[in-house]
Amino acid sequence: MSANSCLVANDWICGEYVRTRGQELTDATVQHLVITASAVAIAVVVAFPLALLARRWRPAAGSLLGLTTVLYTIPSLAMYALLLPFFGLSMAVVVCGLVLYSLTVLVRNMLTGLRSVPADVRDAALGMGYGRGRLLLTVELPLALPAVMAGIRIATVSAVSLTTVGAIVGHGGLGNLIYSGMQSYFKAEVLTASVLCVLLAVTADLLLLGVQRALTPWARKGRTA
Repeated sequence: MSANSCLVANDWICGEYVRTRGQELTDATVQHLVITASAVAIAVVVAFPLALLARRWRPAAGSLLGLTTVLYTIPSLAMYALLLPFFGLSMAVVVCGLVLYSLTVLVRNMLTGLRSVPADVRDAALGMGYGRGRLLLTVELPLALPAVMAGIRIATVSAVSLTTVGAIVGHGGLGNLIYSGMQSYFKAEVLTASVLCVLLAVTADLLLLGVQRALTPWARKGRTA
């Protein structure tokens, strides 16, 4: 290795690091994506029935929203430590922690979206013979989609960030590289992994924004009218 190598000089920006550690960066990025996507998907599945329960049974709404808010206030290090006895040093610790954190945003946004459906629209659908299930899937859920998708976008960006903390249990995706780079003061490793995290968050948000616009074309028409 040349004495003029950016690796030897321990520069922050080092193309040689990217070239020589490409597979390591790819593996870390894939793990980061798997953890984030799994956590958000599970959180959506869990949050939706909770939002329906809160909408249907109003006395439960305050307690449910309060509980999810309390979960969000638990520091990530403490959260992962509390989950260790149940899952051990596995990826499940990180995924479960991210699911619990995501519930705060998802339940609140889903509930807001469902409550925003005009009562006269709901009554008209019922008057046309719509059952509860059909009403939810074909009327209420489409109208609630803007709020729901906004919640999913926020939860996804937050999950990309919080996944890095999973490095403390060895399953932090790019966070593993950031942590090891900080331990050894390897500047290029820290900066490259950090930049990739930012790019993942921005890319995920833009993709979900595109999905939101594709699923809710009427929302754009309403703004431009």
